[in-house]
Amino acid sequence: MSHTMDYPALALEWHRSGRGAVLATVVETWGSAPRPVGSQLVIDRDGAMEGSVSGGCVEGAVITEAMEAIEDGKSRLLDFGVSDDEAFAVGLACGGRIRVLVEPVGGVLPEALLAELVEARAKRRQIAYVVDLQSDSRRLAGREEFADRFRLDRSGVEEDGRTFVAIHNPPLRMVVVGAVHIAQPLVMMARACGYDPTLIDPRPVFGSEERFTGYPILDDWPDEALAAHGLDARTAVVTLTHDPKLDDPAIKVAIRSECFYLGCLGSKRTHAKRVERLVAEGFNEAEIARIHAPVGLNIGALSPAEIAVSIMAQITETLRGKK
Repeated sequence: MSHTMDYPALALEWHRSGRGAVLATVVETWGSAPRPVGSQLVIDRDGAMEGSVSGGCVEGAVITEAMEAIEDGKSRLLDFGVSDDEAFAVGLACGGRIRVLVEPVGGVLPEALLAELVEARAKRRQIAYVVDLQSDSRRLAGREEFADRFRLDRSGVEEDGRTFVAIHNPPLRMVVVGAVHIAQPLVMMARACGYDPTLIDPRPVFGSEERFTGYPILDDWPDEALAAHGLDARTAVVTLTHDPKLDDPAIKVAIRSECFYLGCLGSKRTHAKRVERLVAEGFNEAEIARIHAPVGLNIGALSPAEIAVSIMAQITETLRGKK
């Protein structure tokens, strides 16, 4: 979720402020390691830290190595293998094993490269940080080179055994047009699945803070609100109002954007009329085919919450499934 700490930015800030900074990253795990590949920890010259690579069990050893790395500027690849009897004591249940890459900023990790990574993340650009674990060289790469890894949010070591790819995808977002009944369970599920949900509804009686406490609500007209919000390859759009005056402007903006999912509530008949209107406005068959309608997987959903489950499932399938 986007509420988590931005570790690359923190490492850059600590380095620039003179505290010294080391970025430690989980590059491989086996068995039941407690933190996934790509998890990060930032450590300063005095051993202060933010983040986690193991939920506490190997942090102490990582900090010791990090403080030495700040002094000599070299990277370290630490291997923590834990046999079953010791595993329980340090929290790596059932013989888990993790490898952690320790990189001092300003040493092997050049400040300029880290700054470029931080800037790409801030601009919601999909970017990969690639390290050759043998030659110790590092670079940034785009979505084309590691398409599957970006689609699956999967950082890790390539089959060659030496190339570590850290995937930096922008946080997922969902825009829901229409603060109706279905929207209430849908925004909750979206947040639980790691999305930042935003509601759009210019009708004050629907888009009220009481009905959606703690969720951002935009009360502009949907096309203006969507244009201001921005739609990229990590954004899903769902229209739920049933009212062409509200849904259509949103759909037109979304169809011609990079958003990875566009789903629209309404029966087959409602959708047929929608298609007629879009064709009349010059949208082509391929563009219109991007719309998931009637919205959601066909699981026989009846209640608003069940319909929300079907929508969330279809969005997940679209995000993670084979392109």
